[in-house]
Amino acid sequence: MPDPAPRETATWMPYGDAVAARFPPPPLRYLTPGLEPGRASFTTDDELRDLLGRLAAQPAPGVSARVVEVGRSQRGVPLVALLLAREPGATPEALARSARPTVLLVGQQHGDEPAPGEALLVLAQELARGRLSPLLERINVALMPRANPDGALAGRRVLFNALDVNRDHLLLRTPEAQALAALARDLRPALVIDAHEYTVVGRYLDKFDAVQRFDVLLQYATTANLPPALTEASERRFHQPLREALAREGLAAEWYYTTSTHVADKRVSMGGVQPDTGRNVSGLKNAVSFLVETRGVGIGRLHLMRRVHTHVVAAESLLRSAAREPDTLLAMRRQVEADVAAQACRGEFVVEAAATPTRYALTMLDPETGADKVVDVDWNSSLQLRPLKTRARPCGYWLAADATAVVERLRWLGADVRRFAAPATVQAERWRETERAESARADVRGTIADAAPALRVQVALEPQALQVPAGSWYVPLDQPLANLLLAAFEPDTQNGWYANRLLGSLQQAARVMAPPAARFEPAP
Repeated sequence: MPDPAPRETATWMPYGDAVAARFPPPPLRYLTPGLEPGRASFTTDDELRDLLGRLAAQPAPGVSARVVEVGRSQRGVPLVALLLAREPGATPEALARSARPTVLLVGQQHGDEPAPGEALLVLAQELARGRLSPLLERINVALMPRANPDGALAGRRVLFNALDVNRDHLLLRTPEAQALAALARDLRPALVIDAHEYTVVGRYLDKFDAVQRFDVLLQYATTANLPPALTEASERRFHQPLREALAREGLAAEWYYTTSTHVADKRVSMGGVQPDTGRNVSGLKNAVSFLVETRGVGIGRLHLMRRVHTHVVAAESLLRSAAREPDTLLAMRRQVEADVAAQACRGEFVVEAAATPTRYALTMLDPETGADKVVDVDWNSSLQLRPLKTRARPCGYWLAADATAVVERLRWLGADVRRFAAPATVQAERWRETERAESARADVRGTIADAAPALRVQVALEPQALQVPAGSWYVPLDQPLANLLLAAFEPDTQNGWYANRLLGSLQQAARVMAPPAARFEPAP
């Protein structure tokens, strides 16, 4: 059990005692290698793997635990997850077949956000052999405490190659994002918790002469084409109890928000609506998906125990909500998957969407007195999306045989992809470029750390009886991942596979507008 907390001391603070007093330590102390008394550094990768290994070797009676290596970072550091269940062996295969829903927790996608990694180690201990292990009677749990070990070692947000892994979950250009995609494909989690930290001072002090107020910022998936039932379950069954649990602990919560890095731009935006982050991509994979961010970026180890405590309280609430009615959660997911698959060839979908501008009274802190300071801001709400471009939903997509980069990503995602066994004629629409430019991918913070500018094209659709050769590919949309595939295949968005050059030419793909009368063979 956690120990009573000692008085928290700090040798450096980015603000005065009045602000610091608003964030007293919690009434207990957690223990991980990085939280040991007198420790100046966070848990190392070796310590992390050692702790998970010991938990897997000696879990509580009746608990099955296993450490799995799901990939390697760009520097060769193992990317590991701890699987916990009542299922014998606790393998990915056993969890995918289980009658219990699986919850996936991911920490430290950004290396300069250490509290989530420490908190997930706390949760691993409590689930494997502590007070939370009874939850495994009703749910399975997978924890990946550190998704970006290279960034954690350097104390920086991005990966070793300077890309942002949390903008790579659709493009899958980095081994870290590929590992997370494969883990989600194998586990098929019904709930995903993505644990982060947010900037406390910096541009907020510059723009608003204020310090960030809230212990935690929260948001579920908010992107185009999400099934309404998923949003309703996220709000009612998970978000509302989560707010109540945090309030009981005296922890202040708000919707997740951020602002651009340009000082003159004082607009504030809820989390982005692009289908590229872990939160939104998990939603398009039909999981309830939550972003949980504590106030930690830029303040070192200041208030660290409170930050870890906040993550533990938030994750425990979400885990308990999943365990409260596990059969209902699984049934909801099955129904959502069936509904998504049934929409193939029918109606319209949203190609691009934007948040809704409004005004919001945002509570911050006066940097001198520590008192609440309410700032009336221009606020972009992701809870109400504005469709910018819609299009008829196809039955599927055709891919040329040489579109190997796309087929590889379809396999990482676990999508159904079929190969034509013989030449066929399909009713299709081809895209024709009408405009072309290049620009950096951007989110509500500004330019995304990325490899190259994206193509920004406008297209016209041209119906065509397409002669497709044997060996080319068909990706049907009567499958659960259809809404994610729409985001990937349409070329005129900043996040699509064509816009980011994974599809080399528009001649390599087409929209299939009627179910093809063709013979398929098993994909190799």
